[in-house]
Amino acid sequence: MKQFSRLFTELDATTSTLAKVAALQRYFALASSRDAAWAVYFLSGGKPRQVVKTATMRALACASAGIEDWLFEACYQAVGDLAETIAYILPAEFEPSDVGLAEWVEARLLPLRGLNDVDIAQRIRSFWQELDPQGRFLLIKLVGGGFRVGVSKLLVQRALAAHCGLDAKRIAQRMMGYVDAKALPSATKFEALIAHSTGAAADILDAGQPYPFFLAHALDAPLESLGERLGPVQDWLVEWKYDGIRGQLVKRAGQVWIWSRGEELLTERFPEIVALAQSLPDGTVLDGEILVWRKDAPASFAVLQQRVGLKTLSRKILTDAPVTFMAYDLLEMLGQDLRDQPQQLRRLKLEQSLAGSGIKISAIEQRVSWAEFAALRMQARERGVEGFMLKHVASAYGSGRQKRQSSEGALVTPVFSWWKSKLEPMTVDCVLIYAQAGHGRRASLYTDYTFAVWSRTPQDAAEAQSVVDAIERREPAQAGALQLLAFAKAYSGLSDAEFKLVDGLIRKSTLEKFGPVRSVKPTLVFELAFEGISPSGRHKSGLAVRFPRMLRIRADKPLHEANTLEDLRLLLN
Repeated sequence: MKQFSRLFTELDATTSTLAKVAALQRYFALASSRDAAWAVYFLSGGKPRQVVKTATMRALACASAGIEDWLFEACYQAVGDLAETIAYILPAEFEPSDVGLAEWVEARLLPLRGLNDVDIAQRIRSFWQELDPQGRFLLIKLVGGGFRVGVSKLLVQRALAAHCGLDAKRIAQRMMGYVDAKALPSATKFEALIAHSTGAAADILDAGQPYPFFLAHALDAPLESLGERLGPVQDWLVEWKYDGIRGQLVKRAGQVWIWSRGEELLTERFPEIVALAQSLPDGTVLDGEILVWRKDAPASFAVLQQRVGLKTLSRKILTDAPVTFMAYDLLEMLGQDLRDQPQQLRRLKLEQSLAGSGIKISAIEQRVSWAEFAALRMQARERGVEGFMLKHVASAYGSGRQKRQSSEGALVTPVFSWWKSKLEPMTVDCVLIYAQAGHGRRASLYTDYTFAVWSRTPQDAAEAQSVVDAIERREPAQAGALQLLAFAKAYSGLSDAEFKLVDGLIRKSTLEKFGPVRSVKPTLVFELAFEGISPSGRHKSGLAVRFPRMLRIRADKPLHEANTLEDLRLLLN
């Protein structure tokens, strides 16, 4: 645990990519295979299950430190992170142990689940006695299921590749599915990751293992002007970009596996797709999109999201939200890896292999110019899609979002790649009404905001001000009267300087405090962008938006000119 705690501290203390890779290499050179297996799991996005409730940890910390809960709450509000707060207030004395990370997780933390409160309290106190403050902080993150650190899976793969002398792409392939919660890390799995084995199957460590997903680059130029940049339109396959769950369908050894792009195994969630895949020959891997499909058209992502969130798939759900797999690439055919073959050839084999299978294939749109494609893209929203995917006929299926070095040393995107051309996001002007402190380096700033729109258009600035005055007086909104209705939360899009500016304004205009949340006097208007909108019972407005982010502070926008609920409903329709 000491080695992993030291690594965590090093990674958290720097923003340098080279420094992080070097720290990872030092750790892998010293750690046992068993400990390294768990380190790779956590650092690559594996989510530790919460084994002790937050309230229990908090109560134990207060008892150990001999302080009241109100004082703990005051410390928490100042620090902004629960694990860090607990690590600060615990008594400084400890007796260090040399127990490794794997032993901590497998023999100590996982068995906590299901124990009674007395046994949990006893064990947690004894654990804290073995760790320094940084080790306690890390332990609380693991116990509470809130472990996060500033490294990407790509950096972990780079470090492993440098450690064992293999190509990072081979490590990436072997790591697919590594963080699946149903298959815990082990020394054997780690040693297979870094083994110098050869042969066609050397990088497929399990029958159900998917391939690394190839990701598209966002186009930063209008479609109609792409001729000079991308060349003739005839060199590209153009498909609609669906708004579903990106997935791979794997059929090997007589079984079917369905993986999300986040490497979550979703097979049990989509029995309809499993049934469709039974007719496929072994050694087939498809890349595509999981969609709810109704009356020859995709339903909104919100419908799919609601279905995925259900614990039980009833007959009614299967009928109301039928799921299909929209295939758009063939990665493996009869056990042969096709990823290095050109896109056009893979497309031809895809159509041949799925003929009569019942699995849908993404249609290729045909136009004679980029200008015509630009006009066609305007139909995207009425078709229930996000825009276009552009794939060069000669492109191979890569790994991740590929870059290459130019002769000057800069990273550039290959033209023979995948590109996405999405419609501009929906936008509204809305009013800040609640704020909450952020996490990590933003823990001391109010950066997480709740936004509202008007229930109807205010008659003028005076009527809008009357609502603000009533809010300041803590007067409840009257039925049918003008009011501000919450509809979205956002925490990204502003610069550090802008967040600092807004934080100062929030502190000056706070009306009430509800734990970590502050209600603020409605004075600030923001332009908010989002990708989709759907009905929702979570917000007072009855609507929710997808991927909201702040575009700018509208200092030029009077409060009474912010958008209304009716404006949101028009976007919904």
